[in-house]
Amino acid sequence: MALVVLVIAGTVTAGERFASIDNLMVVLSLASVIGVLSIGMTFVITAGGIDLSVGSVLGLASVWATTLSTQAYAEAFGWGVIVLTALLVGLGAGLLNGILIAYGRVVAFIATLAMMVAARGFAELIAQRRTHVVDVDSFLDTFRGNLLGVPVIVWIFAAVAVGGWFLLNRTTFGRRTVAVGGNPEAARLAGIKVKRHTMYIYALCGLTAGIGAVMMLARTTAGSSTNGMLYELDAIAAVVVGGTLLVGGRGTIVGTVLGVLIFATLTNVFIQNNLDSSVQAIAKGAIIIVAVLLQQRFSRKNATS
Repeated sequence: MALVVLVIAGTVTAGERFASIDNLMVVLSLASVIGVLSIGMTFVITAGGIDLSVGSVLGLASVWATTLSTQAYAEAFGWGVIVLTALLVGLGAGLLNGILIAYGRVVAFIATLAMMVAARGFAELIAQRRTHVVDVDSFLDTFRGNLLGVPVIVWIFAAVAVGGWFLLNRTTFGRRTVAVGGNPEAARLAGIKVKRHTMYIYALCGLTAGIGAVMMLARTTAGSSTNGMLYELDAIAAVVVGGTLLVGGRGTIVGTVLGVLIFATLTNVFIQNNLDSSVQAIAKGAIIIVAVLLQQRFSRKNATS
């Protein structure tokens, strides 16, 4: 409903500038990187956790994947080297988060907060506070192009969303994720290895940060320690607005995609009408509060029914 209202508001206030195919592609491209991060965050929150590090891990992966040595290997062996490096950095950071939380018994908020700070600092050390420009033509030709008139990064977002939906709704992994978030002790008694599953979930979330780094490199053609700054907050907001319970036990990939599109469309409407970004931030905050209040209301209603 909120997305429909925003589309109507954009069409009425900005006319053809908003309701054009080109602007639709802009909105989808704007939503793509945050969208991929949000898919991973959906699994974490559904399992009753939180990950504050995805934005910093994205920045670290983008820097590591664009160092001179990585790009030299990419020139010799193909753009896959850049992609593989970004994915491995994201996966490694997520796996470390998972080990600390599941086996080190560190509270998820603290463990991922530490990773957020450390990953950003590590990225600054590698980059020396400079921007790494991507010079590998094969990478740029592959990921900055269009397929059937749609940017490649939008296709990547769509593929990750479909994969995430299938994993959460049609596999044992997804059912275990919901069970762990709903009641970890009951899940353990049912035979689920809760610690190992928790580690896998955070590794998955880190992997989506690595995918987001590849998309960020395609969009900006540069690796920087500032890439992904505060993206974790946008991802959490999109997941909550989409209907995934913050306390865990219920998650929806479709809702998350809609949540991402709501914020991307809201940003676009404000840009098209040349409105103050401060008002935009207030509107985003109001949407988040309304979503949380609705969640609490429905939770109480379900508990009493």
